[in-house]
Amino acid sequence: MPNSVADGEKQGFGNGDAVTAPSRNTVKESFSAMPWSVYNREGQRKYLTRSETLDFLRSAHAREPAVRAFCWILAATGCRISEALALTARNIDFKTGTLIIRSLKKRGKRLFRSIPLPKDLLLQLRKWLDSGVFTTERLWPWSRMTGYRRICEVMDAAGIRGDYASPKGLRHAFGVHAVQSGIPLNLVQRWLGHADLKTTAIYANAMGPEEREIASRMWAPKSRRDHREADPANAFTCQSTTDEHLLYTRPQSAPEAGPAPVMSLRTEVTSPPMLKRANIVTNFREAYCRLRHYWAFCNKIYS
Repeated sequence: MPNSVADGEKQGFGNGDAVTAPSRNTVKESFSAMPWSVYNREGQRKYLTRSETLDFLRSAHAREPAVRAFCWILAATGCRISEALALTARNIDFKTGTLIIRSLKKRGKRLFRSIPLPKDLLLQLRKWLDSGVFTTERLWPWSRMTGYRRICEVMDAAGIRGDYASPKGLRHAFGVHAVQSGIPLNLVQRWLGHADLKTTAIYANAMGPEEREIASRMWAPKSRRDHREADPANAFTCQSTTDEHLLYTRPQSAPEAGPAPVMSLRTEVTSPPMLKRANIVTNFREAYCRLRHYWAFCNKIYS
């Protein structure tokens, strides 16, 4: 039994529901245990989209060769800015078409990972090395802050602004685009140098083109061909082209009844065998008529 009411409340079973606030260490542990996300606390994304990445590369193309190469390497490999600044000419393997990067985040360990490079980037790097663009052992003898400024300057010239307009945004963009392109997670993990596969799997939470295409099925109306091939027993079809932007449709019967109530989504109804045969005959006639029109069109062109 607690010695006093205060002790009981401190342990969480006193007269009220009062419970002592968690300690600072507990709060710190809870925040550290929270999984990383592709969105910040305000719900804004941390990565560049494909179009923004292309705009960034176009803006970098107008810069001097050293800055252009630096921007291209970061966008094509997803490496950290400190890893890119530590690169030398020996880290470029032209025979295998890869870039050998030392994972600097693994303190005390000499761990390397290879990332494949685009063919255009390899050819351009060969030209820059032969022409003497890189005059020192390190490809870019800059400080970390100088490299950060170069990226931000190119971002600003491309009209890219926000929390993702940074070298970190390029790294996140590489991970998101790789996962959305169907690259296996274990390969993306190795290319980015993640110690845990769970960190790489977070990139799958970004909105991809496949997910957008699936969602578009709710927005886009059914085509006219789908309506002609639909089951006649189904009472729900689009009434006119002016209503094709709506998510729901209204029934065919009683169009003069005024605005129709919100209906449920279109459902499939099994029709009798005779109706199915009628649909087959109708579809065959339509196909035959289209074929005749196509023959007439071809004869008109080549005659």
